[in-house]
Amino acid sequence: MEILKELEVPTHPNLLQSFEEGADAAIYKLTSEVALVFSADFFTPVVDDPFVFGQIAAANSLSDIYVSGAKPLLALNLISFPKKGVPKEILKEILKGGLYKIKEAGALLVGGHSVEDPEPKYGLAVIGIAHPDRIITNKNAKPGDLLYLTKPLGLGILLTAYKAKLIFPHSEIYQKMIDTMTELNNKIAEIMLDLELKGATDVTGFGLLGHALEMALASKKTLIIYASQVPYFEEAKEFIKLGLIPEGDYNNLNFCKKLLEVSSKVSEEDLFILADAQTSGGFLLCVPKEKQYIFEEKAKEKKLFIKLIGEVKEGNPCLKILL
Repeated sequence: MEILKELEVPTHPNLLQSFEEGADAAIYKLTSEVALVFSADFFTPVVDDPFVFGQIAAANSLSDIYVSGAKPLLALNLISFPKKGVPKEILKEILKGGLYKIKEAGALLVGGHSVEDPEPKYGLAVIGIAHPDRIITNKNAKPGDLLYLTKPLGLGILLTAYKAKLIFPHSEIYQKMIDTMTELNNKIAEIMLDLELKGATDVTGFGLLGHALEMALASKKTLIIYASQVPYFEEAKEFIKLGLIPEGDYNNLNFCKKLLEVSSKVSEEDLFILADAQTSGGFLLCVPKEKQYIFEEKAKEKKLFIKLIGEVKEGNPCLKILL
């Protein structure tokens, strides 16, 4: 993104959102009632099971569409795969996993593109539609909004432990991890639209710290996160105590530090949880106080995980971490 800012990228009056301020997807207004929402994402396998990996990668790619208040319509496979050394059956299972989630989202798979690469990679380019007046972005946090998180943190740490063979397939924590990453964010997106929420971002590679900070900067507001209220996998904190911390978490924390105000009561372990890079994570939502009760009731009806973790205040753009 820093390199793109140095280029003379064309703009247009109908371009409602581009890559600026860490936006989750590009949004282009087609008519007074229809906006096109477009995003793409792909990455290397995070688990050994190719069908499960396909599901995770597809769910992750679809999240950028959902968090923007859009309905996914079309998906293209983005594939890197070696010609030799890896059975083609593996690729078939990855694509089957991706298609499984595309169908669950009610979208259509319409092709894709592949390149030869020694290291497999998979993801989607996705197009969706939204009403221009109902778009949800990370620049719409308002003073008084309550901040909710819709999936627990710690997935990056758990995946690192899995790769180190400290988490075994079919174990309870493995299944929790898989269930979290393969869960579509479609149901929480439905509630967001029903209640006409305006501010949200998904929590992925930059961790909660990075994405919350992007929201604070884009909205020009102070965001307060209460570390003691943030949900996380207990096993993740245990692995932190063992020193099993992904390099990306260090990078996230170091990058955010200059715009963080951290209470002395917040432990280093808590900060690493907050900085942990998520794969197919949840949403950070801004819910006006007057909509808090109905939001929680609707989430309960749909049996969705939500946790109140902070609030939005007027003030200089920054992120405050309190206990």
